[in-house]
Amino acid sequence: MRNQFRVHAALLVVTIIYAANYSLSKDVMPHYLHPFGIVTLRIVGAILFFAIIKFFVAREDKIIGRADNLRSIACGVLGIGLNQLLFFSGLNLTAPISASLLQTVAPIVVVIASAVLLSERITLPRALGIGVGAVGAATLILGRNAQTAAVYPQGTLGNIFILLNATVFGIYLVIVTPLMRKYHPFTVLGRVFLVGGFIAIPFGWREALEADYASFPPYIWAEVGFMIFFLTILSYLLNNWALKYASPALLGVYIYLQPVLAVLIAVSLGKDHLTWGKAGQAALIFLGVWLVSQKPKAARAPAVAAEAAPN
Repeated sequence: MRNQFRVHAALLVVTIIYAANYSLSKDVMPHYLHPFGIVTLRIVGAILFFAIIKFFVAREDKIIGRADNLRSIACGVLGIGLNQLLFFSGLNLTAPISASLLQTVAPIVVVIASAVLLSERITLPRALGIGVGAVGAATLILGRNAQTAAVYPQGTLGNIFILLNATVFGIYLVIVTPLMRKYHPFTVLGRVFLVGGFIAIPFGWREALEADYASFPPYIWAEVGFMIFFLTILSYLLNNWALKYASPALLGVYIYLQPVLAVLIAVSLGKDHLTWGKAGQAALIFLGVWLVSQKPKAARAPAVAAEAAPN
């Protein structure tokens, strides 16, 4: 019972972190830091943290073999490098509520990737869920009212970036599972962040260095610190710990909770507005995610298939 409470607490903390990020990032981008500059600071901070922690808790654990090393490189490219660049590029251009809703399509991508890469069977409910979720995502990407278009003139491009972000992370969840089961989590996270750094830092190092840090007010420093430690480091640690004990169904509940909290935070802070159109698009996406979560009776999907996508 006590351990179950800790799992719920960990997943709730991660969900709140993700939900808050959609609005807090808007304070930082693009006036104080550009998207790729934020990505650079996040990845450099994570590389240093996981390298130090691994030295103390898993010094002898190493990824070995050509296949596992190639897999870890692919995970770093998709799950860290492209994932981070696409997410912050998209969030910089679109509304927080739209971004949070599109992130929930990741489980749908996981099912498609599992079918292609792992030959997992797609049942009729899952096929229907993929279709319904795709309709919801498409209408959200393309359907924008005049008010949203005036505030976010490049919102459609931003929505496409967020959808691509959810797609590459969905693929990452499938290919990283064997590594997480075989090696210490700090070994895997240290490697994938290091590889991701080689992808992302060349795009953002100049933005990170050219930022006028002396002009940052205290609340901006607090939000940058939030994105480096809580959003990047703590969320990965809590997610990986919770995956040892939580069921896919439980993780699925928190996928639905994330955009709900994101909407409440964005509206309360005046960062976005909830419309009936967005509510309908959210309903389609949620229905699609629920349908693809219905697993065949004889199948056992990896627990990570329902994990909420880190930002």
